[in-house]
Amino acid sequence: MTTSVRDVSTEAAISAIVAARRGRRGPLLEILHAVQAELGHVPEEAIAQLARELNLSRADVHGVVSFYHDFRREPAGRTTVRICRAEACQALGADALVTRAGERLGIPPGDTTADGAVTVEQVFCLGNCALGPSVQIDGKVHGRMSPDRLHALLDEAVSS
Repeated sequence: MTTSVRDVSTEAAISAIVAARRGRRGPLLEILHAVQAELGHVPEEAIAQLARELNLSRADVHGVVSFYHDFRREPAGRTTVRICRAEACQALGADALVTRAGERLGIPPGDTTADGAVTVEQVFCLGNCALGPSVQIDGKVHGRMSPDRLHALLDEAVSS
């Protein structure tokens, strides 16, 4: 099996992240967040490497990555749209937002459009309950979101 330049640089980046946090107590979550910040996602090859370097089982690392919705296994699109599905937003129409996003983009929550323009995610609280339903687009929270307003924001995201 040959090793690509990307694999070597990914491995080196992960090793540097682990080395900077190795002495901390229970560093896995912090390390996973740092890997995602550096690489844009937690690639499959990171699971085995982190298990090796932290003396954990692959199942332990995989379990943490798959349990927390904040960790991506694939790179996100250029724009990330997060739709809140917590109780307050659900009561105020979050289902309609998910439906509209799916109709506009042709993807279910958790996927990225084929052109890599937009990733849609469901989250379970954006901390904007009083102004629900809420969405977050590239880190900016938008409250009192309507399906039509979301459609317009998605149009902007797709065209950029």
